[in-house]
Amino acid sequence: MQKIEIVIPAYNEEENIGQLLQDIYATLGKDLRILVIDDASSDKTAEIARQYGAEVIQHPYRIGNGACIKTGLRNTASEIIVLMDADGQHRPQDIPRLLKQIDNFDMVVGQRDFSGFTLRNLANIIYNVFASYVTQFKIKDLTCGFRAVKRMIALKFLYLLPNGFSYPATLTLAFLRSGRTIKYVPISNAPRLKGKSKIRLFQDGARFFIIITKIATLFSPLRVFIPISLFFFLSGLTYYLYTYITQHRFTNMAVFLLTTAILIFMLGLISEQINQLRMEKTEEDI
Repeated sequence: MQKIEIVIPAYNEEENIGQLLQDIYATLGKDLRILVIDDASSDKTAEIARQYGAEVIQHPYRIGNGACIKTGLRNTASEIIVLMDADGQHRPQDIPRLLKQIDNFDMVVGQRDFSGFTLRNLANIIYNVFASYVTQFKIKDLTCGFRAVKRMIALKFLYLLPNGFSYPATLTLAFLRSGRTIKYVPISNAPRLKGKSKIRLFQDGARFFIIITKIATLFSPLRVFIPISLFFFLSGLTYYLYTYITQHRFTNMAVFLLTTAILIFMLGLISEQINQLRMEKTEEDI
């Protein structure tokens, strides 16, 4: 097995972190560096993690899940890094399945089962469809934080990663947009071991959708701007035909709709050019 390190962001996970670390060592052996990034927990998360043999870096105050990932990537040295959550939803037994594919891909992502009908599964399916449209790649699980990634490539996109919960989506789109390869591997879809999820479905879901839209605009502007421009253009053309037939004139509203369509299209072109320049600079750095 290739040399790897594991990064685990954690916030108030004293009920789960010990069992998770024990399972990881049982699966991969004791000769393994596990780095727990404690996001200023108010419980004994850091203390328990050290007792079970993990190295711990503690944030002085709470910054966010994505910030923990950035801290972890900056403080690791191995070529392959495994990222996973501290709540026990990601099974250590699935790690070898991710690592089996990493030689042939730049990032291997866990794919959860969304067949059961829940609001969370429905939201994830919507995110996957939208992201697949933006990237023109079949994205099977946009939001899963369980993944094996080549560290040197991931480091080049740290400046793009948000401090909150949406770092998996940003990292996925960044890899695909820069021509990097991704593989999805089915994993166990388990509930968290103990405690309650930190994610609030409606509040965080609405914020996450906005973030996904921003990410999509950042990486593939025309895939977002063109449909909106087309909507205004067809609306303006339809309204013009209607008023021409019924009133025999070209109204101000038709002018407004058609002009808006042109402006949005031009903004999309400018955004696309800016995006290309930024991605070329990132590629040069890599």
